[in-house]
Amino acid sequence: MATKQEQQFNEIQKKNLESAMRLAQLSIENSQRIMELQVGTAKTLFEEGVANAKALSTAKDPAEVMTLRTSYAQSTTEKMLSCAREIAEITAKTQAEVGKMVTEQLTGGGQDIFESLQKMFKGMPIGDTNALGSIQSAMDTARAAYEQMTKASTEAFQAFTKMSPKK
Repeated sequence: MATKQEQQFNEIQKKNLESAMRLAQLSIENSQRIMELQVGTAKTLFEEGVANAKALSTAKDPAEVMTLRTSYAQSTTEKMLSCAREIAEITAKTQAEVGKMVTEQLTGGGQDIFESLQKMFKGMPIGDTNALGSIQSAMDTARAAYEQMTKASTEAFQAFTKMSPKK
């Protein structure tokens, strides 16, 4: 029969496994979205390239050729930038979701572990009463560091999207 501590740690492992599976599912879904976007953009660019080649073959003078090439280059650039922007948006949303999941894990899981350790240490003769305080402090520091990294990367992404040209 499993002890109470083993049951608590098994429950924590189960929660961690569920979170890992949610993270894997999120990753797969977003990879699919990005691939669909890239395939759609490539197909559109190919079709426009064929149409442009046909138009160029019927052009009557150099000015018309230059106009067609310029128009095609501008259209291609706009579509590629739009695709890159959408990929960046998908990535930002994914990052926010992952950040939320990790924060939940750090908060909930860290608290679960701390409570389990607290119960485990309760029955043990520990000379240093600051041991649990040190563990909690380390967990709080890790959580704060992660939150700072998430905030910094979100701000960097926002700055990038403000600088990139809009549709």
